[in-house]
Amino acid sequence: MKAAVREAAALLAKGEIVALPTETVYGLGADAFNADAVAKVFAAKERPAFDPLIVHISSFKELAEVAVVPEDIAATVKSLAGAFWPGPLTIVLPKTDKVPDLVTSGLPTVAVRQSANLIFRNVGKELGRPIAAPSANRFGRISPTSASAVLKELEGRIPLVIDGGACREGLESTIITIENRGGEQKPLIRVLRAGPVTKEELQKFGKVVIEKKSVTERPDAPGQLESHYAPRTPLLMFDKPEDFRPEPGKKYGLLSYRGDPKAGYMDLHEWETVEELSPGSGKLMEAAVRLFHVMRVLDEEGLDAIVAEPVSETGLGVAIMDRLRRASAK
Repeated sequence: MKAAVREAAALLAKGEIVALPTETVYGLGADAFNADAVAKVFAAKERPAFDPLIVHISSFKELAEVAVVPEDIAATVKSLAGAFWPGPLTIVLPKTDKVPDLVTSGLPTVAVRQSANLIFRNVGKELGRPIAAPSANRFGRISPTSASAVLKELEGRIPLVIDGGACREGLESTIITIENRGGEQKPLIRVLRAGPVTKEELQKFGKVVIEKKSVTERPDAPGQLESHYAPRTPLLMFDKPEDFRPEPGKKYGLLSYRGDPKAGYMDLHEWETVEELSPGSGKLMEAAVRLFHVMRVLDEEGLDAIVAEPVSETGLGVAIMDRLRRASAK
């Protein structure tokens, strides 16, 4: 793996782009300070230039190169970094002049995190600079959680994919902003995108608000676009099972939480195929890890539509439902 790390870092140093594993999903990386290299990321993904990227640092010391931490939230940033970095938490902060405008889509802020994946961090250390890396898939599609999924999306468009196995978390990072509310009040933590770091975990560090904002263009941080993480096959969600009205002659697949008939979906229709996020057990962590894999499996079944069974919106369920809603927003 050391040879792969060196090869990836050498390609990045030359202004190339490479796909790297993280603990969340596979990322498509470029030298964050090289605007020409970052442009290749947008081109390979067919990503619109108005959608900003996340910058990954290999150590907390590197934060000062990409972001200016306001004094009034510095203690909170340090506490959050101590608790969740390396890990799946992204913090939006004012950017430094070293970060090209293309990375932030012209915004004065930059989204920053430190990955827990050792391969990714070692590539960053070998490169000696931060890495800008969105998910390694074509824009709007299902995020890849394996090297094979990256190849299905981007083969022929990028020179290297490092296979680090399946991603541990399976969902993109939680994205937050922090505001000092003054006095003895706890800081306000706004969750711009739900992810593996949950509201309950963040509440130890401030008052937490989950933003419901979704936009069709010009987001002010990564992860806010209304339609995203979508299979080619239409994905349908309903307020209640009986709202589903199948059209004659069409083939439907079910994305079930745990395969439990009591949820009201298993016996609702004669499904062409059923894929379960957490077979039998109903564990949200397992469901989160399997979500994008299961969506991709159903997308390859030649169905006319996929019906998604909802999960409880507690803990990781908030992030899972966020992805399902965005996948159905077409």
